[in-house]
Amino acid sequence: MPKVFITGIGFITSIGNDSAAVERSLRELRHGMVAFPPFQRPDIPVKVAAPVRGFNTESHDPEDWTWPEPYKIRREQLRSLSPNGLYASCALAQAAVDARLTEAEISNDGTGLYAASGGSPGMLARLTNRMNEQGVMKCPPLGIVASIAGTVQFNLVAHFKIKGASTGFSSACASSSHAVGFAYDEIALGRQHRMFVVGAEDGNLETILPFAAMRALSLNPDPATASRPFDVARDGFVGTGGATVLVLESEAEMRRRGVEPYGEVAGWGQASDGHNVAISHPNGEGLRAAMERALRASGLTAADLDYINAHGTSTPIGDAAECHALRAALGVEAKRVAISSTKALTGHGLSLAGTMETAFCALALRHGFIPGSAHISRLDPICAGLNIVRVTQSAPLRTVLNNSSGFGGANVSLVLRRA
Repeated sequence: MPKVFITGIGFITSIGNDSAAVERSLRELRHGMVAFPPFQRPDIPVKVAAPVRGFNTESHDPEDWTWPEPYKIRREQLRSLSPNGLYASCALAQAAVDARLTEAEISNDGTGLYAASGGSPGMLARLTNRMNEQGVMKCPPLGIVASIAGTVQFNLVAHFKIKGASTGFSSACASSSHAVGFAYDEIALGRQHRMFVVGAEDGNLETILPFAAMRALSLNPDPATASRPFDVARDGFVGTGGATVLVLESEAEMRRRGVEPYGEVAGWGQASDGHNVAISHPNGEGLRAAMERALRASGLTAADLDYINAHGTSTPIGDAAECHALRAALGVEAKRVAISSTKALTGHGLSLAGTMETAFCALALRHGFIPGSAHISRLDPICAGLNIVRVTQSAPLRTVLNNSSGFGGANVSLVLRRA
């Protein structure tokens, strides 16, 4: 089967809006958490979030939005965009430049796009309220395509004139990892020679706050410690938004264009817990199986792994389940393989998490470093026997693995290898 490589990355995140800024944050453990202004009300128990910088999408009228240079968004394009669609448009433009793609290489039958997003709950709520209060004919004509879960691929496929395969994925926090895996399959099976893979979320009050009802969000008001995966005092995740785009290409296409890849997507695996609609299997059974399948599909074993970017959201149950899964999947290698959760820096991006953290792994492969797992004051005893790396280390990496888990017990593991 043809090999598949990552040749371009675009970031709009809480820790930076380009690869250089993101790498600097990962190396220096700079987090993106703030006391989030929309949460500073007495009726909201959650106080911290990790917003993107340089964008203002607070207005209900997209024509009032602002975004940084050098991105150009046409007025007619804005009418069908949600905030996550704006972030994704900018990240895709950035990734295309990073991969040195021409317009003809972006728009052709051999280039497709897979995306993941939860849609725009705030926009959808406003649209529904307006319909009920003023009548449906008072609603904006493009309100549906701007707000429902497929909004990212609808807009990007149209605006970038994508002519290959396109669809969206909805498996909650595993969504964009599923998108990466199936995009890999498209190329490895010879159906496409290039795929854009997109993860994006609004990261605003309406996207994040509903998780408080599940008791899933941190109630810690201190931005410096609210997100602390694997710490004994962790009490939930911190929400974030933004977008990350990966460019995946076949080896033949990469060589034809003469570009240097970040790394190879060696394989992937997925499995389900079959346990609970919202809570991970206590022993991490599905995640263990996903990791084992990913390694098997890649022709590798745990002995080949150097680093794992854990799902590690900073929830008490989720982190504990992942620790069980890691010990089971790694076996005798558990004490050696470096493990960290970069969500200590970014917060949890929901559908965005998989592409964002796969891109972090790609940066680590190319530049030779292991991001530390920040904000751990006291390591939870549940992590016993695992090599949780608490400071960033310089290290030549050969093989890394990224984990993602979502509602319904969906688990995805992606393996990247140095090119």
